Amino acid sequence: MTNPATEPASAAPDLVARPAAPARRRLSGAVWAALVIVYVVWGSTYLGIRIVVETMPPFVSAAIRFVVAGLVLGALVAWRRGPAALKVTGRQLASAAVIGLLLLLGGNGLVVLAETSIPSGLAALLIAVVPAWVVVLRRASGERPGPGAYGGVALGLAGLAVLTLPGLSGDVRITGVLTVIAATLMWSIGSFSSSRIPMPADPFATAYEMVAGGIGCALVALGRGEHHGFVLGDVSARSWTALAYLIVFGSLLAFTAYAWLLHNAPLSLVATYAYVNPVVAVLLGALVLDERLSWPIAVGGIVVVAGVCLIVSTERRR
Repeated sequence: MTNPATEPASAAPDLVARPAAPARRRLSGAVWAALVIVYVVWGSTYLGIRIVVETMPPFVSAAIRFVVAGLVLGALVAWRRGPAALKVTGRQLASAAVIGLLLLLGGNGLVVLAETSIPSGLAALLIAVVPAWVVVLRRASGERPGPGAYGGVALGLAGLAVLTLPGLSGDVRITGVLTVIAATLMWSIGSFSSSRIPMPADPFATAYEMVAGGIGCALVALGRGEHHGFVLGDVSARSWTALAYLIVFGSLLAFTAYAWLLHNAPLSLVATYAYVNPVVAVLLGALVLDERLSWPIAVGGIVVVAGVCLIVSTERRR
């Protein structure tokens, strides 16, 4: 799940964690170019994950992806802006590690695990419900989202119920569906918490989150015994290529574009990737992997995306 405050396999907007740029600023071509990168690249990461896990254990692949991406990002930031750009306090480092574990181990790592048993398009549509969980968490903390947000939550949860039907009917493994739902909860908690604990001020310091999440994935891989019988030579060239794509394009290019957008575009506009990414993922899954688009997936996906649209449009007006 690619997420978001760091980088999202799946992506869900943190509608309250980042300050928005002035909404009336005229949007430049660079803003639209960065937005297209986030739309397309993050939407394609679900396909990339599905191809990686064809021949590579899920948490092993996630560990490699995030540790390598985090180290490369940190090195690039230190090279371009000096080591001071990565300076953080002990509390900020601990907070970054916690958020990295929630987002990248609990959120993205569980999505990678789930995609060993469910289609990439279905995983993306299930992930799209994250903004609804964020609204629920905001309400539980005492905030009062607008009526439209509650309507979006109702639609999102209704769509989520429809999307579970393929698992209940036996068309896909229900454990995979439930694993993605657990991932959405972890990602939502991480996104919601990131604005309420002392995080590093520089968005590119999220390299620490990537490394922490990657180490967490490595530990889970060891606990699951994924290293037993795993031989690098058994990994196909197709899976290596997909993993390289996830590192370079999903974790570095798209994340850089997302971090830049947070400081140069209205947050309400940036948040629209939450309902574009699933559409991209479903189309790519059908075209490249010939994933079947059953009626529960189609109907549930439409309902979920409609709910996300309602939530984002409500936040835009607030």
